[in-house]
Amino acid sequence: MSESHALAPVERTPTQRDTHLSEDAWALILEATPATTRRAYRDDWNRFTRWCATQQRTPLPATAETLAQYATSLAMAEKAPATIGRAMAAIAKAHEAAGAGPLDRRGVKDVLRGYRKRYAKAGRSVKRAPALTLTALRAMIATLDPDTLTGVRDRAVIVLGFAMGARRSELAALDLTDLEPHAEGIQVTVRLSKTDKDGAGRIVAVPYGSNLATCPVRAVEQWRTALAHHGRESGPLFVRIDRHGRLGHVATGKGDPDGRITGEAVAAIIRRVAIAAGLDAAQAFSGHSLRRGFATAAYAAPDADLVRIARHGGWKEGSAALFGYLEEVDRWRKNPAAGIGL
Repeated sequence: MSESHALAPVERTPTQRDTHLSEDAWALILEATPATTRRAYRDDWNRFTRWCATQQRTPLPATAETLAQYATSLAMAEKAPATIGRAMAAIAKAHEAAGAGPLDRRGVKDVLRGYRKRYAKAGRSVKRAPALTLTALRAMIATLDPDTLTGVRDRAVIVLGFAMGARRSELAALDLTDLEPHAEGIQVTVRLSKTDKDGAGRIVAVPYGSNLATCPVRAVEQWRTALAHHGRESGPLFVRIDRHGRLGHVATGKGDPDGRITGEAVAAIIRRVAIAAGLDAAQAFSGHSLRRGFATAAYAAPDADLVRIARHGGWKEGSAALFGYLEEVDRWRKNPAAGIGL
């Protein structure tokens, strides 16, 4: 072969090749993943590559043995099983983006199976946000001042989120243009959600409520009127309010420039109002409490329709999470030990 056709040597070390993900690859990950998840995934991937560097293992592509050993290291650090599962999901997403092929997780599954048993024997359990009942919802709304911007916004966040069975990320992502008036209430377009991988979107019909204080349609209209009064007729539906009462104000270098609240802010609002209402386990309430509360309240209704409940809240068909919520209702309503003569 002539010298002019000789292949030039690659000067990148194996470690650099194994751990590097291009900005284009990360951009694809970010586009396909909700904001809160994408930050967690990137942090998980960075932790994994640092661990591999200390253990002299190859992170990309990672072998089944490397994955199992990493899962074991997290278990020995007493991380929750869900945290370990998310770390594996982040590693899998990085491999997918880099075109490195699927992961062999057989060893990880065995490690997690054994760790879950040890976790349960130690008296630990998976922390779940408590479902928000209608009684608790009314108590929370009663603490809000309807004459303040914060009170009006927080009421709209809570009752709309409950009525939609929405994820906190879905609430935070709503724009004013996603709401369309209807004779029966409002139609809300959810453009992106956790289970909507292709971005097809869904329309959620939110009817008028029978209770003025907790009617989601009236709560949202009051908030939209407040926004319009401050010159906001487009952009995000829910925005930050600073201690001076300014809407969407952004400190230098912090937050989205449009003032949109985050999913974490939704959870903080719910927890803060739950504490103000003096609810039991108020510190444990989160954005997911709205979603669980909707599912259990809707299922407890006399004309409950599982298919409609799932479609309304954007659950996948046969969702284990949804059935878990509904079991909480059936545990007593359809208890097989009741009525057998004990």
